[in-house]
Amino acid sequence: MTIDFKKTALVIIDLQKGIVGLSPEGSAIVGRAAKLADVFRREGGFIANVHVDFLDGRDKLDPATDYMANSSTAPADWSDFVPELKVGKGDYVVTKRQWGAFFGTDLDLQLRRRGIDTIVLCGIATNIGVETTAREAFQYGYNQIFITDAMATFSKEEHEATCVYIFPKIGKVRTLEAFLAEIEA
Repeated sequence: MTIDFKKTALVIIDLQKGIVGLSPEGSAIVGRAAKLADVFRREGGFIANVHVDFLDGRDKLDPATDYMANSSTAPADWSDFVPELKVGKGDYVVTKRQWGAFFGTDLDLQLRRRGIDTIVLCGIATNIGVETTAREAFQYGYNQIFITDAMATFSKEEHEATCVYIFPKIGKVRTLEAFLAEIEA
């Protein structure tokens, strides 16, 4: 696999203080995502750090579902990116109000203005924010590379279902080690 970093973006989903701790693998995922970010910074690639946040709560989705959502008040730093990502001035920040990073944001516009046609995707939760973003990106026609050991969710079964049954149909599935080996070959 050849990666043209001028045409490839790293999209990191929801590695924020209020979400990372919800996954048993959160700190390992952050470490792998940080390695990816270091590679993209070194190569001059575009990085989009995506987090979910709400203005006043009235912009939060609240459809009727069978799932009982947590209704507790989030801490003030809930949407802050974890410090290990070193989100800085050169990184693009996307604030979403729902699961996917494209709907209701200017992510597609920012990628297209830079001539980006491929995204490398990682983050939490595999079957929620990452998968929804991946499905949206597929519909927009982006090439995608999923770094499956740089993403996690709330159970092994949920993670594997997305990685085995969805991602191969809409992009390329790699581990961090395999991705790094391929781009350095």
